[in-house]
Amino acid sequence: MHSIDTVVIGAGHAGVATSHALTAAGVEHVVLERGRIGERWLSERWDSLRLLTPNWMSRLPGWEYGGPDPDGFMTAGELATYLGAYAGSFAAPVVHSAVHRVAVDSREGFRVVTDLDVWRAARVVVATGHCHRAVVPRGATDLSADILQLDPLHYRGPQSVAPDGVLVVGASSTGVQIAAELRAAGHDVVLAVGRHSRLPRRYRGRDIMSWLDVLGSFDRTVDELPARAARSEPSLQLVAGSDNLDLEVLHAAGVQLVGRFRGAAGATAYFADDLSSHVSDAERRMCRVLARIDALPPQGTGPTDAVDVRPVRVASGTGHLSLRERRIGTVVWATGFHGAWPWLEPPVVSHGRITQHRGRTAVPGLYTVGQRFQHRRGSSLIDGARHDVVDVVSDVVTARTHPRRLVPSGAA
Repeated sequence: MHSIDTVVIGAGHAGVATSHALTAAGVEHVVLERGRIGERWLSERWDSLRLLTPNWMSRLPGWEYGGPDPDGFMTAGELATYLGAYAGSFAAPVVHSAVHRVAVDSREGFRVVTDLDVWRAARVVVATGHCHRAVVPRGATDLSADILQLDPLHYRGPQSVAPDGVLVVGASSTGVQIAAELRAAGHDVVLAVGRHSRLPRRYRGRDIMSWLDVLGSFDRTVDELPARAARSEPSLQLVAGSDNLDLEVLHAAGVQLVGRFRGAAGATAYFADDLSSHVSDAERRMCRVLARIDALPPQGTGPTDAVDVRPVRVASGTGHLSLRERRIGTVVWATGFHGAWPWLEPPVVSHGRITQHRGRTAVPGLYTVGQRFQHRRGSSLIDGARHDVVDVVSDVVTARTHPRRLVPSGAA
């Protein structure tokens, strides 16, 4: 049995950033990690994946990219190495141990049970991210058993799928990247398109992330964007590098575009007649963002004229598709993720999210970092943790001198 002030769970970017801030504040703590630092990037990402944010956006508390390619894009393995170097720079107290249970202990604060030991802590910070399980539509269970079904956590590359055609469901960043990779490998690919966001990779001589940073888009808070739709907007259709990857590019490469997946019966998949409306909605949102960029004053040197972005021209999608006749043997569900914390006993999880405000849950002493839209639009980005850890660690420091009453385990 160990006693310590704070336990941080997870040694990804959010957990290590929290550890850095706790170290700077003089708070005794430990970081519990089931695997390697950055484990999810090493074991739950496809082989060709690169970050969608350029290297200069990998800013963490007391740490930033100092390599030769600030405008490049790290692979998943390179990011894990980057996080390992960050943790080593301040001797982060990482203990490689899987958490099995977190419960409120009325005497000590929390009891954290791992596969190696038990920790008693006054405070716990859950920093395991929000992409634990892939969201799979209910209709997936109605597909024939002979059709291989994969999600992005289990897809590693074209070698993962059957040798014939593939249906990819979901047209945000993950779906379009997987569809492009499979098409380039020679597979017949059908892409089911739902609500999505489109922006060019580069605009007026700069990476789009640079423009969004200048606009302050990632700093907009839940108070400024209260609508649920705005807070759950899909990730951008982007790929690392300088090339655009959108529906127009995929269509030109031979990918068939259909509407939103509605369900299945055996070897038949059904789609909504909404392809054109989703494309039009994405175009309108993109044009609003580009107009804001065009209204900015000149930003240093480089091209200043607006660049034409081609509209996506698509035919109406089919209402149904016989996967057997089309020789489609695999469906890849690129339909999003949600969090899962089965080991977390305090009742703070709802609909795949930890209910919190600026990292603080309703249970005194229980915090989280790295949630999607935790407080800012960019909270779940590597770059966003540096803001949210300030809120959490400031509260930890305050709570050490002004403790609040604990909520018993099982209380609302």
